[in-house]
Amino acid sequence: MSFFNKMLASIGIGSSKVDTKLAKSSYEAGEVIHGEVEIYGGNVEQQIDAIYLTLYTTYIKEVDDHKYTSKAPIEHFKVSEPFIIKANERKSIPFSFQLPYDMPITVGSTRVWIKTELDIRSGADSEDKDYIEIRPSGIAANVLNEVQNLEFTLRKAECEKASYRYRSKYPFIQEFEFVPVSGPFRGRLDELEVVFLSQSAQKVDILMQVDRRARGFGGFLAEAFDADESHVHLTISSEDIPYLRSKLEQTISRYS
Repeated sequence: MSFFNKMLASIGIGSSKVDTKLAKSSYEAGEVIHGEVEIYGGNVEQQIDAIYLTLYTTYIKEVDDHKYTSKAPIEHFKVSEPFIIKANERKSIPFSFQLPYDMPITVGSTRVWIKTELDIRSGADSEDKDYIEIRPSGIAANVLNEVQNLEFTLRKAECEKASYRYRSKYPFIQEFEFVPVSGPFRGRLDELEVVFLSQSAQKVDILMQVDRRARGFGGFLAEAFDADESHVHLTISSEDIPYLRSKLEQTISRYS
């Protein structure tokens, strides 16, 4: 019977299972995640070589004018050394890790999840998947809020494949597309796009694309050749927060 159980466990039948328990389901970028990985022994004793946690997100890729959704790993963590789990035994392994400040937030079509992998020697590996909500870090949240306070509304937000010019450690960038609904920029801009190029606890580097509205025949010619778009690189630190709205308004006005 034992040999038969081992054979079944090698193909995943009656094998050990894994379930990740998180302290909560909503986090701010840069926050520390705490949780436990619970392992449930199967019908036979098995050796677990390692437990891995991987942060994943989705992003849009375009190939031959066709768009499709792909997934990308953000961070990879090892949370255990090799150990033995006996038949029907239950083990709990606590873990904690810090979320990157520059990870995407879960707005629009963007999803983020933690994949848990139980690496079982001579057996079928077990997996678990937990979706989490990611809110913007403190400075990023201030930037997005102040853009909306300037009477812009968020029209679309998604992760897209990054060009080689703006690619960093991730193959994607998250783009926030705003349109002016009232206030000083209505009638002057078609849209404002904001991308966070890098982030930390003290500062963020952003790229803004200011898309001016076509005015007259010359304006339509400019729009046809994308000459109506300006790309503005801006660094925002924690010291800028008290007058951030004014700084953003002056910058956007300069290119609108």
